[in-house]
Amino acid sequence: MTATAKSNDLRVGNTSTTKNYDLRRRRILWGWLFLSPWIVGFFLFYFIPMISSLVFSFTNFDLSRPNEIEFVGLRNWGSLFADPNVGASLLNTLKYGLVALPLSVIIPILIATLLNDKRLWGKQLVRTLFYLPFMVPTVASAFIWAGYLNPETGWLNRFFSTIGITLPNWMYDPQAIYFGLFFISLWGIGNSILIMIAGMQTVPSELYEAARVDGAPPLTIFRRITLPMISPVIFYNVVLTTIALFRFFDAPFMLKGSTGNPAGSTLFYNIYVYRVAFPQQSMGYGSTLAWLLFVIALIVTIAIFLVARRFVYYANEEN
Repeated sequence: MTATAKSNDLRVGNTSTTKNYDLRRRRILWGWLFLSPWIVGFFLFYFIPMISSLVFSFTNFDLSRPNEIEFVGLRNWGSLFADPNVGASLLNTLKYGLVALPLSVIIPILIATLLNDKRLWGKQLVRTLFYLPFMVPTVASAFIWAGYLNPETGWLNRFFSTIGITLPNWMYDPQAIYFGLFFISLWGIGNSILIMIAGMQTVPSELYEAARVDGAPPLTIFRRITLPMISPVIFYNVVLTTIALFRFFDAPFMLKGSTGNPAGSTLFYNIYVYRVAFPQQSMGYGSTLAWLLFVIALIVTIAIFLVARRFVYYANEEN
């Protein structure tokens, strides 16, 4: 090959490389362009408010005296340890979470298993009916269930009273109200059910066929095949449910306000943050409470991810 031919090949190669580089750069620019609305929204409505609240947590910022902000250092953070409502509200949130978290994960799995059965007639309609309550706003759900669980006029208590069974006063009994609030939350698990069904439908049918040929009973198949194969989906629901529990606010606030009645049982942590920051107008201390919740949620989420390494199975994971 002559020197001229080699020079032409290099020129063609360099031109091709330049075109590929320009094409990649244009794709990256278009990608950033399509992401820009989310990025702008994140900085305006999430990042900047978070940093502002962190700054406020070191001040005595009061909404009634916005021009008298003073830097108080760690005084707000020290007040957390002397405030009895902090421990009480965290305990209420924990007690509710101990009931809601396992049931919010187990019940969608059981319902999804039934709705994923090929022998079920009209399963598309049934899946739609289970999903529809998820579209109902939380405020509307709270008032619907408040009427349904009413001890005097509610359908549930009246039905059981006709057969001689007395149910608790769901909305006014400090012990029963957690179950009443859980009923409201449980009504909207249609999204989790559909996610579980989608996970179950990705399990290779060959595994089920081989297990049936070996004579494995249905419970063993579910425990040994279905659960391990959908463990990433279960893990996803656990994380989302845990975060939702830390954000639990709408239903108890709409039904009981910020008072925490009955007997302080509905004084969940987010409600206490709201009560301090807005009715009491102590935005500095309210920001401190909010950042404490963020730190706790972050620690719990990291712990869940660390534990998940031992229990979550990924089919394409290399040993």
